[in-house]
Amino acid sequence: MSKTNLYQSAVDGAHKKYRATREGRNADFIPALAKMDPKLFGIALVGVDGKRAKAGDADTQFSIQSISKVFTLACALQAVGDEAVLEMVGADATGQAFNSIMAIEQTKGKEMNAFVNPGAIAATSLIKGKTKAEKWARILGIHEAFAGRKLKVNQEVYKSETDTNERNRAIAVLMHSYKRLYSDPLVTTDLYTRQCSLSVTASDLAVMAATLANGGKNPVTGRQVIDHKYVPRILSVMATAGLYDDSGIWLYRVGLPAKSGVGGGIIAVAPGRFGIAAFSPPVDQAGNSVRAQKAIEHIAAALGANPYNTRPL
Repeated sequence: MSKTNLYQSAVDGAHKKYRATREGRNADFIPALAKMDPKLFGIALVGVDGKRAKAGDADTQFSIQSISKVFTLACALQAVGDEAVLEMVGADATGQAFNSIMAIEQTKGKEMNAFVNPGAIAATSLIKGKTKAEKWARILGIHEAFAGRKLKVNQEVYKSETDTNERNRAIAVLMHSYKRLYSDPLVTTDLYTRQCSLSVTASDLAVMAATLANGGKNPVTGRQVIDHKYVPRILSVMATAGLYDDSGIWLYRVGLPAKSGVGGGIIAVAPGRFGIAAFSPPVDQAGNSVRAQKAIEHIAAALGANPYNTRPL
């Protein structure tokens, strides 16, 4: 079987197996997300050679949400370097909820990572630019370079999040008080909210994940998006903190660095092989799409992608 057919068979198998799953519920703390059709379910896979497979609602638009943290981290790494990001943001799992204020107080804003909200907002504050518009252009630009196409903000989601992001504004101000935020807290929070509101598809996210699998080079456009030396840094944080409170369970079961968003998307990276993305709005208590988790676990097993699953000589 050709690689393309192998990919398509795995993707089709996952979609068929889990399309009737009805577990979970849409995230409703952002009102716009509660309106998404819970029956939507799409899967896409892109190899480092550019070969693709997809099934279901893979080309349906939805908001990227916390998956954007991966690519803003990439932008921050390009801006200040990996050692500076380690010092100014951190790379440790906090052991607390992604939007915990107690975690900030316990460490005075240190020992974060770029995938919990305090660390993500800190990473956003590292993006270079003399004006808010310049900073946004860099954030949007790196997301577009990873996706290989122009992206737009979902204005309904952006407004919904802006109207309800009091906690993130509080997090930003508190981080600023501990000198762990590196530009204006309210401007930074707005940039962070806007990046989470970008519209993407599972097909887009699969290209973005495949770019990480390919050492930072987009396998579709051929563009080197970030320096390859930063990719292991990104994947390490994805492995340890990519699925909120269930990151350890995910790594135990699947073994692939991944990142989820409460909009229903999840990306996973098989380094040197391919990127996978799956999308379905209903999420579990940790905030991770139920069907997307099941689909990616199925595909990873079908393609033998778990790097920890070695056999004795």
